[in-house]
Amino acid sequence: MPARQRTTPTRTAPTVPTAGPGVELTDRRTRDAALVVLTAPADDDMWFGPGTAELPDHWRTWAEPTGKTGEVRTIPGAPGSAPGTVRWLAGIADRTRADWRAAGAALIRSIQDFDRADVSARARRAVDIALPPDVEPAELGALVTGLRLGGYRFRLTADRTTEPRPRAIRLWLREPADGHRTELARAIALTSATSLARDLANMPSNIKDPAWLATVATRAADDTPGLTATVRDEHWLAEQGFGGVLAVGAGSATPPRLIELTWRPRGTPAAPHLVLIGKGVTFDTGGISIKPADGMHMMRTDMSGAAAVIAALQGIARLGLPIRVTGLAPAAENHMGASAYRPGDVVRHVDGRTTEIANTDAEGRLLLADALAYAARRLRPDVMVDVATLTGAMKVSLGLRTGGFFATTDDLAKRIDAAGDAVGERWWRLPLLDDHVDDVRGDLADVKQCPPGPGGIAAALFLREFTAGVPWAHLDIAGPARSDKTYDEVVPGGTGFAARTLIALAESFATPELG
Repeated sequence: MPARQRTTPTRTAPTVPTAGPGVELTDRRTRDAALVVLTAPADDDMWFGPGTAELPDHWRTWAEPTGKTGEVRTIPGAPGSAPGTVRWLAGIADRTRADWRAAGAALIRSIQDFDRADVSARARRAVDIALPPDVEPAELGALVTGLRLGGYRFRLTADRTTEPRPRAIRLWLREPADGHRTELARAIALTSATSLARDLANMPSNIKDPAWLATVATRAADDTPGLTATVRDEHWLAEQGFGGVLAVGAGSATPPRLIELTWRPRGTPAAPHLVLIGKGVTFDTGGISIKPADGMHMMRTDMSGAAAVIAALQGIARLGLPIRVTGLAPAAENHMGASAYRPGDVVRHVDGRTTEIANTDAEGRLLLADALAYAARRLRPDVMVDVATLTGAMKVSLGLRTGGFFATTDDLAKRIDAAGDAVGERWWRLPLLDDHVDDVRGDLADVKQCPPGPGGIAAALFLREFTAGVPWAHLDIAGPARSDKTYDEVVPGGTGFAARTLIALAESFATPELG
């Protein structure tokens, strides 16, 4: 008897994506708006920005700002200002891009805390941030990243009265240049992508099944000119031989899906075709090789790779990048059930290659193997990049704030490094060790799902078997994809890690001078 289809209570789902604060660039001050002036730990000119002259000298003594990164001082009730008007001093330290991001994040959290505590302040929706006259576009972009992501909050609740609406943020610069405006638009697209990726990862799995994820991806494409979505169901997957995806999803009441997003702007015949692939396990029990109960609730974020790819495709399209990009998100739930796949099974993939199953909790690589084989055979890519919360070994190796990656070419590795550095996401390249290549060979099948050796490297070597020699990189985000604490622009829950890097990577191929 087939499993009964689960009913998804979509009416309880919040709006996706979560709205962040609006940010605009202006050369005029808003009357009676809250004012933010930036500070740094310098001996002489501690104040930065056009608002400096409005701050009495004694505030330096009263507020005692040190100017260190992320420090925020609040000065309510400035003389002659309207009720509810405040001044904030925000530290930017050495003015690195990381300092600007951290300052923006700390500032927006301080503003939100103030608004929650002071009901009268909620009526005043604008905040002016006085920028230094020499602010660089990259500095402005980093500040906007912190402002739009540092106050992110995702909640399913009936009581919205305690949540202040996002304030309008105005970046006050006496002489803004075209470069500032361009960078502002780019930062908004990048942070919107991160916010969408966070939303998708944070959504509870009683709502977020493969069909729901496909619906949201389709809606994102419908809302983005030039971006198209195609969703394939379990029948198509069976016809095309997606044995890995079907095996992972076999124990669930909700069948798997393959989500394909396509951005193909006109006039880009010479640009490379970039294929991005994201692991989309919408909940992972481990299957028959079941996970411990401790921490299993966070397995709703095991589709963070797919979330990053879906969000990146929307960001790439919104920026209008002159490059062809295809995003693939194989989505499945890994559950136990009468039809669940087992250790010892042999799975046949899209390219006919067979895999011997050792552990049903190593399911992500089966989804990626099918998607990589499909992309290499059908889509004719010039470059393939997959991203996944794949191995616990990566968390042991690099901790929870750095993503690990493997690349088959030095050029692609350099591009990923540079892309991450530009958007504030840290990456570390690991080797595809030749010493372990033979360990991937199977005894019962062509390849082993879980070869012996170092876990992250062994998984990458397994995936390389399905790339057909196409230049390829594997991004393992098991550590930074979720967080249990607040730091910089990151808040607890899904972080949206990798979405910005993928967009910046596409920019490097689309814009030769960035490569």
